[in-house]
Amino acid sequence: MPIRLQVLKRPLASWSGILLCLGLFFPTVGKPVTEDLKIPNLGESSTSLFSSEFEYNLGRDWLKAFRRQAPTVNDPLLYSYLESMVFDLVTHSDLQDRRLELIIVDNPNINAFAVPGGIIGVHTGLFQYAQTEDEFATVIAHEIAHLSQRHFSRGVEMAQSQSPLNIAGLLAGILLAATAGTDAGLAAMTATQAALQDQQLRYSRANEAEADRIGLRLLYDAGMDPYAAPAMFERMLATTRYSSANRLPEFLRTHPLSEKRIADTRTRAMQYPKRIRPVSLQYQLMRARVAVSLADTPEEAVTIFKNQIEGNPRSREAASYGLTLALTQAGRPDEAALVLDGIWAENEQRIEYVLADADIALAKGKADAAAKKIEARLRVSPGNHPLTMAYAHALQQGGQSHLAEEVLVDQSRLKPNDPGLWYLLAEVQGLSGNIIGLHQSRAEYFILVGNLDAAQRQLSYALQLVGNDFTRSAQINERLSQVINMRAALDRG
Repeated sequence: MPIRLQVLKRPLASWSGILLCLGLFFPTVGKPVTEDLKIPNLGESSTSLFSSEFEYNLGRDWLKAFRRQAPTVNDPLLYSYLESMVFDLVTHSDLQDRRLELIIVDNPNINAFAVPGGIIGVHTGLFQYAQTEDEFATVIAHEIAHLSQRHFSRGVEMAQSQSPLNIAGLLAGILLAATAGTDAGLAAMTATQAALQDQQLRYSRANEAEADRIGLRLLYDAGMDPYAAPAMFERMLATTRYSSANRLPEFLRTHPLSEKRIADTRTRAMQYPKRIRPVSLQYQLMRARVAVSLADTPEEAVTIFKNQIEGNPRSREAASYGLTLALTQAGRPDEAALVLDGIWAENEQRIEYVLADADIALAKGKADAAAKKIEARLRVSPGNHPLTMAYAHALQQGGQSHLAEEVLVDQSRLKPNDPGLWYLLAEVQGLSGNIIGLHQSRAEYFILVGNLDAAQRQLSYALQLVGNDFTRSAQINERLSQVINMRAALDRG
């Protein structure tokens, strides 16, 4: 089941910025963040702002800062689904630099966002509000359009009279908006934009219209139904109709949802033939996973899915899957097994069901059986990330930490940017007695979540224990030097 990686346990406001091409405007109540926010040094030459490599590095540094201050979900199955969808859409896009990084934010509100350098984020709430896969893809396609059109760099180019310091202040304000709330972020941005604010906001709305148009074409080229776009916008408008967002002046609503925008999208959709697509079982399974994670308690989730099954759910199979997960988490594995038996007879190789079965075995205290179930499926899909992570977890639960460590070390070469992997690897290394490895893995985790002070401490601990192993000492020293340089760059920002 999903693991929440919460470095700071604060609610995340869903308006993620003005000029960072963030997707749609949906407010949530956020608690102001009082810590100083740091962003990477932008350098002295404005021309560097427009290179793809600069955007790439800027995006990765922004992501580290974001992870440090926002609760995220590490669910390999959910991530794998999102990754597959994004890359399928990207293959039909004009995006040149396809080095993408995805993040799932633990927040029940509707939102998705894109940041220069290929960062795409999705709130878990988007899965709940988007009833179909095509509606969900509508929002993702919109964000990809922002990236492919390089709206951030174009916006900065338009206002290139701003100094790097002003731009740095703008980015800090955006990060504040992403972690504190609309009012705090808007105030920070207003302080650095003053004279250009009205011009930039009008330009941002033009970007939104362009992203709508390109996203619609992208949706169609990817084989999806373009009419899902106005349907999704209508759903989101209904959700926000009575929210405080609509009390903001129109010129400040950089991503306004209005009847006009919906009408424009509907008109554009009419240029394409309507597609009747079957219900995507995989998407509905992901929605069920999210619903379980968002429920206040497992028992509440049990009630939700039982009610769905008794009614007319979009996918009865997905509702049964959700009930299986909820019953397992509620400590009722025997009931969960009965429900699972009713849906996976014809889908025995479906990864979601294999992992649900393994979770049931773990809940019964049968870790060895869980590991064997997953190992058998891994023979069919070697290297599959959700299966590998679950396999390592089952091995750990079964007291085979040394083997779990081997599995995760191998997987870290394929997924070096997964904080959840390094978090679990540190745990199993601690259990297996590899204390040097534990500190190194913790350092990698802290680097990815932007806590460079903690990363430096962990590497220093590892260096003290390494003894006369000069090869390993050199490796640790090199990584320590890299972390020190990262900190220096951040301090200069």
